Amino acid sequence: MINFDNTAPVKLKGAGGGLWITIDPSHPESEIIAETDRLLKKLKHLAVNADVILDVGDADGQEDLVARVKTHLENNFELGTISTTPKKRSIPTERRRQRDLSKGWNHHKSDVLMLRGRVRSGQKINARKHLVITGDVNPGAELTAGGDVIVLGTLAGKVHAGYPENHGAIVFSLVFNPSLVKIGAVTATGIGEPGNQGPEFACVDQDGIVVKNYMKENPFKRMPWPEVI
Repeated sequence: MINFDNTAPVKLKGAGGGLWITIDPSHPESEIIAETDRLLKKLKHLAVNADVILDVGDADGQEDLVARVKTHLENNFELGTISTTPKKRSIPTERRRQRDLSKGWNHHKSDVLMLRGRVRSGQKINARKHLVITGDVNPGAELTAGGDVIVLGTLAGKVHAGYPENHGAIVFSLVFNPSLVKIGAVTATGIGEPGNQGPEFACVDQDGIVVKNYMKENPFKRMPWPEVI
């Protein structure tokens, strides 16, 4: 890869089997053309039949400039396919996704509380955001979370999700049998049915709490991309 300082009108780097040319449209077009020519001539035979991507970064409205540079390259160099970068997603979303893909998840700090084991009668668990328990929650236990409450086991006892006023939170468990459920400021009692089979979740619907079958109405399907929680 050839490196340049941040004021260079053109930057060039290898991209797969081709070349990635980044143009700074704040420079005069003549400088951009001249610098592009210099870089490609310096590569000599390495540029022959190389596919090229022209990129103007986050600059908008530069289609005409890119088209003129592309025409110039086609007329003066033996290159392969010359294309432009695809339309970018919103900058915050793109940066977050690139961060997640390149660095993984191990560097993130999270407010999620995850516990493994049985929560016994008389125990009170509080989580600033989401609460995940891999185990059973016995009658007489109390759970409180600022976000969702996820129990990978039997849920009995009392649970308050979305504390204090997050009505978009849910309460999910593999066996749903709580004595009291509160989501945000909405409360329901005795909504669990002993012996009911299959995972279920509770959510707020029309100012009341309803319990739904997870397999029929997956509450997570609305989430298209993993996010840091």
